[in-house]
Amino acid sequence: MSDNPKTARLVKRGTIVVVVIVIILILALSSAVTVQSGTVGIVATLGAVRDQTMDPGFHLKAPFVMTVVKMDVQTQKIEVNASAASKDLQTVTVLAAINYHIDARGAPQLYKEVGMSYESRIIAPAIQESIKSVVARFSAEELITQRQTVSIGIRNELTTRFGEYNIITDEFNIINFDFSDEFNRAVEAKQTAQQEALKAEQELARVKIEAQQEVEQAKAEAEALRARAEAEAYAITTRAEAEAIAIKAIQDQLRLSPESYLEYQRTEKWDGKLPVVMGTNTGTFIDVGELIGEEAS
Repeated sequence: MSDNPKTARLVKRGTIVVVVIVIILILALSSAVTVQSGTVGIVATLGAVRDQTMDPGFHLKAPFVMTVVKMDVQTQKIEVNASAASKDLQTVTVLAAINYHIDARGAPQLYKEVGMSYESRIIAPAIQESIKSVVARFSAEELITQRQTVSIGIRNELTTRFGEYNIITDEFNIINFDFSDEFNRAVEAKQTAQQEALKAEQELARVKIEAQQEVEQAKAEAEALRARAEAEAYAITTRAEAEAIAIKAIQDQLRLSPESYLEYQRTEKWDGKLPVVMGTNTGTFIDVGELIGEEAS
């Protein structure tokens, strides 16, 4: 009987020690907080959000009185499909990608005003409104031809809207424009017409070039014919003049010495061969060939 009270006291003391240890552990755990890299700690004291944040690392805080909410401040990406109407009232579906991050210094204000559901309450609606606002300034065709300008305009709109909530736009890209089937058919028909017009223009240019080549060839041929005719005319004139000069010379020669001219004519017509047989005044014939042969021997 004497040992039971002692045992009970030991058990009671052990229980108290365990409880104290548990309380100390709970207080220790409640007094320490670790903020991971890429996040900031938003501090609230009895529910009131403080403007000061905790940087990444290990921190101590008042247990049960102070709470720390960790907010991601790294770059995040979201893709959105937004429907809008162009300036010419064409329905356009825009697929866009946005990279953004939370300004660490403004994170307490964002948490205070919006909470942690800022993506669905701020990001997505702002993208939708920005796309609709900018797309309405361009026609459907301009959206295609001025895509970069449209993208810059939407990014500027987002920068303004996000800036009110300390959200920073890192990058905005239009992935795709999707138009109605009717508009796509109209664009295809226009492109076909443009291609046909270009083909006709090229064909016309080819015909013009060929016609010009034919004209130039005809000019060249005409010039060649003219040159040949002039050459022939010059040759005929020159030959006629030469013949006239020759006739005049003959006439002059006849006037001066008819015998000399006749001798000249015989010399011009002689082929260089002596006659084989020649007659004499006595009526006999002499074989000139034999005479030449005897002289040679």
